[in-house]
Amino acid sequence: MKIGEHDWHLEPLGKHIWRGRMEAGQLLALSREVKEEGGQLIALWGSDDRHLAGGFGIHAALLTSSGLAWVSSALAANAPAYPDLAHIFPQADRMQRATFDLLGITASDAVDDRKWLRHGAWPANVFPLRKDFDASLPATHDTDAYPFIRVEGDGVHEIAVGPIHAGTIEPGHFRFSVIGERVLRLEQRQGYTHKGTEKRFEGMDLATGAKLAGRVSGDTHSAYAWAYCMAVETATASAVPERAVWLRALFLEIERIANHLGDLGYLGNDVALSFGFMQFWRLKENWLRLTAKLFGHRYLFDCIVPGGVAMDLSDSGRAKLALEANRIETEVRSLKAIYDEHATLQDRFANTGVCKPDLAARLGLTGLAGRASAQAWDARAQFPQAPYDQLDVSMSTQRRGDVLARAEVRFTEINESLRLIRDLLARLPAGDIHTPLKPVQDVCEGLGWVEGWRGEVLVAVRIGADGRLDRVHPHDPSWQNWPLLEVGQLGNIVPDFPLINKSFNLSYSGPDL
Repeated sequence: MKIGEHDWHLEPLGKHIWRGRMEAGQLLALSREVKEEGGQLIALWGSDDRHLAGGFGIHAALLTSSGLAWVSSALAANAPAYPDLAHIFPQADRMQRATFDLLGITASDAVDDRKWLRHGAWPANVFPLRKDFDASLPATHDTDAYPFIRVEGDGVHEIAVGPIHAGTIEPGHFRFSVIGERVLRLEQRQGYTHKGTEKRFEGMDLATGAKLAGRVSGDTHSAYAWAYCMAVETATASAVPERAVWLRALFLEIERIANHLGDLGYLGNDVALSFGFMQFWRLKENWLRLTAKLFGHRYLFDCIVPGGVAMDLSDSGRAKLALEANRIETEVRSLKAIYDEHATLQDRFANTGVCKPDLAARLGLTGLAGRASAQAWDARAQFPQAPYDQLDVSMSTQRRGDVLARAEVRFTEINESLRLIRDLLARLPAGDIHTPLKPVQDVCEGLGWVEGWRGEVLVAVRIGADGRLDRVHPHDPSWQNWPLLEVGQLGNIVPDFPLINKSFNLSYSGPDL
């Protein structure tokens, strides 16, 4: 969809990002057109605008062939509602339910109106993201009887897994309906990591907001911090030194490699190839130790700040990073040969947890998992922000949509990130790494959009006239991808669930705001 060719009154907000306001009915019509032309819904969220002489607002970020369209509709202060979008974009379902739980904004005529985040933590008539929410209210002790969908029939029984797991992973509940070990249906229940993150942003200064943004999902710190800072810098019309922008990309690719190395190790471990687990985690640990030595933190926390970066890279550090990148490339090549030739691993990976391309497109599968199911979207390649517009990123895709395809994408992306790191190091410009933000003169807004290792990370911000955060919505790609894990498990056996789950490796806390 070419935004400029349509009369939607969208204005450029940043490179490849457009902004517009419209009636709720127009939002529905725009969504249909985006879907018909092969686009997707990236994020949907609400806002309480009553303190700005308004009512409520509903916001959507739509991915089109021209880039990202951020559109908003004003809603009434009394009984705010907007047309259901889940019949167009099924991934909107949980976003709509969360928007009601937090703000009391209703998606009219929605098929699924079950609560999503409430979990009995606050009364049914209380909405914690409203500006008049009383945080001193005691927690409710209402019974949380979530209406799971039941599968009936002879021989069908249920297996409940979680929310507390044997490992140190985050909590989530998985309800399997099975015959024998064959899975007929999987239904998830999440929201067990709710920390009130969006509410916590309110009233923060811009620098502190960057720290919180980076902790929405800790394994994606650099992507969230960069998206937040991009949004703040857009809102305040502030420039960032060129060297800082290149260092941000370096941090993002370092983060991508660390996560892919860890996941490839875990995938080996889930098919009893402990050798693969130990070798990939040895590589990851060496990578994290070098990161800590060069930048002060294993996971690069607080290195990206509004106006630039907080950590620079010396010439000796550049040489050490390049040397380690070469070492990892050599070892990963050898480990891939072992994975490719290991018959048991290939048997367990192939045709397991399949998400076919047509279903992936219909349900909005995104990021790494989407590219493994022929969904060719990567913001670094198609809608590059600086410095990616100078780096010629090669996108990795597969068509099989199984565990093996998702592993193959990881292998390819490691090699591509190592190449990008070498390019970034070779061309890293000299100069300052930070510039103070311009002062805020009035209420302003911005949006940041970064291709994290899981997929698109989006952060929308509104800054009040006092220069403090008024509304922040961070969006994780796991919103779209968790429902596809349910699809990928169908027809597989229960013991394959850990392997399928790890092949996606989705965030629990990222969608729980």
